[in-house]
Amino acid sequence: MNGTSPVLSRRTLLKAGLLTVPVLAGGRMLSACLSSPADASAMAAEPLPEPLAYDPSAHAWVFVCDATKCIGCGFCVEACKAENDVPIEPECNRTWVERHTIAEDGSVVVESPHGGIDGFPPASPREDGVGARAGEAYFVPRLCMQCDAPPCVSVCPVSATYKTEDGVVLVDASKCIGCGYCIVACPYGARYIVPAGEDLPGGYPGVADKCTFCYHRTTNGLGPACAQVCPVGARTFGDLNDPSSPVVELLQDPRIRIMKPEQGTEPRVYYLGLESEVS
Repeated sequence: MNGTSPVLSRRTLLKAGLLTVPVLAGGRMLSACLSSPADASAMAAEPLPEPLAYDPSAHAWVFVCDATKCIGCGFCVEACKAENDVPIEPECNRTWVERHTIAEDGSVVVESPHGGIDGFPPASPREDGVGARAGEAYFVPRLCMQCDAPPCVSVCPVSATYKTEDGVVLVDASKCIGCGYCIVACPYGARYIVPAGEDLPGGYPGVADKCTFCYHRTTNGLGPACAQVCPVGARTFGDLNDPSSPVVELLQDPRIRIMKPEQGTEPRVYYLGLESEVS
């Protein structure tokens, strides 16, 4: 993107410390004045603390996304790209946001322009003439499901994709051969191949990449970048082995569900307010 891109303009506003976010979701308008939101770029530039003595066997990391809170602002997408050197290309995302609109005929229209990094425009009429009922649209945060039974691990021919003791699925870029088997095996569309180019400060062109729960931060006592910058608390990260972690209480909510349970992947990402699923 060039210097006049919406992403850079948004960063200018973020640095100014004040941003008003208008969101149109179906027939529902939500305006949130955010006072001094975190600057994703500045956060990514902050040095990590000294490494902790980390014991992976002591943790069980999970993520809870609340679709009833998400406003589609795109801060999470921008923070993730800045923190993890994710290419700016719209098809390259470790995390992204979708708008699900339930139409009058019961079908679901899914939109995610540029991964949702610039927010969402007002919903436009469908070309087939089928409209959406007021109030039947909501935002869905997306990321790697960090499955307990990950199909991506079993299909990797060189063991580049592996699962850690604390339940996080990672990719060893030094082993990955870019065959794409894991991308095909993932039922959640959570992986991409890093494109070749010069704008990859920490990337490895030609290898598979995906969300890691910001493992470099998690193992140093910090939360994932996307959760830290969310202005409405729609993303909650925590440890199931810690009784005081907010995820423990959230998972007691009867509305909790997972994506594609029929796949048998046992995701570690849970959802509140997920009314529909579209591949």
